[in-house]
Amino acid sequence: MPDLVKPPTASLSLADRARAGLGHRNLIFVGLMGAGKSAIGRLVAQHLSLPFVDTDAEIERVSRMTIPELFATYGEAEFRALETRVIERLLGGGPRVVSTGGGAFINERTRVAIKGGGVSLWLKAELDILWERVNKRDNRPLLKTENPKQTLENLMNQRYPIYAEADMTVQSRDVRKETMANDVLVAIAALAEEGKTP
Repeated sequence: MPDLVKPPTASLSLADRARAGLGHRNLIFVGLMGAGKSAIGRLVAQHLSLPFVDTDAEIERVSRMTIPELFATYGEAEFRALETRVIERLLGGGPRVVSTGGGAFINERTRVAIKGGGVSLWLKAELDILWERVNKRDNRPLLKTENPKQTLENLMNQRYPIYAEADMTVQSRDVRKETMANDVLVAIAALAEEGKTP
């Protein structure tokens, strides 16, 4: 007689399997501006029934200044120091889904905090997709150059080898946000199936 008992994971929803993969850890999105970290992170957080925090929004809230104002007033080094402090505090209060600014994971101290503070996920995108998304907005301090698309490509070349240190990579594609969120949930659920839960 065939065995009709399903393995326990078969009856669980994708969100349940992803929650099992994440355990009590934070999920931290890293990647370049325009990759979709905030939009996808917010959706994933809803699926996981976890709070969502965008570190740039949190930095603006605590400093009462916009990111471009912080860059202009204090410079990038001071901004990165503030960013690190905010991220360290946020990761101490998890589990939650955290979307980080493009430069956060590049800063060594912040990268150490992220690696120790949960599961890091790189949303990796091709140049054309990033450019299509970022050139519509005027709030990117690092792209205030004569040739912003070339600047973006230079940032990719510098940062992608460091982003590759993230625990997982999901390719950001030109598809519906819900589809991308599903790709992320599949990647996290795989942690449980691979026995990489805490």
